[in-house]
Amino acid sequence: MRLNGEIEEDEEEEKVAESLNSQTYSTGIGFPQLQSQNLLVGYALTSKKKKSFLQPKLIGLARNKGIFFVAIDLNRPLSDQGPFDVVLHKLSGKDWCNIIEDYRQKHPEVTVLDPPDAIEHLHNRQSMLQDVADLNLSDCHGKVGVPRQLVISKDPSSIPHEVNKAGLKLPLVVKPLVVDGSTKSHELFLAYDQFSLAELEPPLVLQEFVNHGGILFKVYIVGEIIKVVRRFSLPNFSKHELEKVAGVFPFPRVSSASASADDADLEPSVAEHPPRLLLEKLARELRPRLGLRLFNMDIIREHGTRDVFYVIDINYFPGYGKMPDYEHIFTDFLLSFAGSKML
Repeated sequence: MRLNGEIEEDEEEEKVAESLNSQTYSTGIGFPQLQSQNLLVGYALTSKKKKSFLQPKLIGLARNKGIFFVAIDLNRPLSDQGPFDVVLHKLSGKDWCNIIEDYRQKHPEVTVLDPPDAIEHLHNRQSMLQDVADLNLSDCHGKVGVPRQLVISKDPSSIPHEVNKAGLKLPLVVKPLVVDGSTKSHELFLAYDQFSLAELEPPLVLQEFVNHGGILFKVYIVGEIIKVVRRFSLPNFSKHELEKVAGVFPFPRVSSASASADDADLEPSVAEHPPRLLLEKLARELRPRLGLRLFNMDIIREHGTRDVFYVIDINYFPGYGKMPDYEHIFTDFLLSFAGSKML
């Protein structure tokens, strides 16, 4: 059976399998069993995610710590494989969600990162930010909220009226409502005038653009660990500039490593990271609400303020390969699930 994002074997995987086989002491049904003190992590990732995440340095460091990554065979029953201590996955499609949820129910001793229903919550940009909107963090070394936004389900001709009725201010960031892992679901646009809004294709989310000094903070969460990376973003817009521009224009994603602003010479008021205590409080509140242990938040600081922040996006299992020292952080995180097995 083929699933969305099905994995393909490659030479690197074969080398990992050979390493696993060389350290086994007995064989069992479905997969050779590792020594009892080792941690077996089954993974089901798209080819793109596997390439960016399972880099040689991570695999080598994990092996030295007794952690072994093994590709899940999507053509065989999941329960017949392993036995796994942890299952790490990022595949789309109802078939896979049903498989992994059934596995969770039958194998409560296995840590599944993360529950499919929790991941599904982030596939809708309306529900994605609702948990942040419901929080009250005004007294936590800063204020965190979400930009005003409007969901358009159908009838593009009604968009200008709906925007005017909701009182949203231009420009507006235009995002597809559904995040399904496709390139199209990550295509973002900036709308400068109300008349051009009627050209858009619902379902989508219209989000007020907040001037933020051209800097975005990607806040990575790995269990209890928090790492912040600066990225270049869109520049500020003045009223005078808006009067000169009309239409809807695409803008690039800011998640690529080439957009890094960590070493840029920036004004301190723009470059300063959000307060650590604020991020810790935010992560502590969101983990149980989202039901996730692997996610990141895109956060901006309102230009001209020091402590007013907005969460504009949340992603499950983001590009951790772009996070400094991710190999040590992730292997230590996985070891936290070993319990007495590693003692």
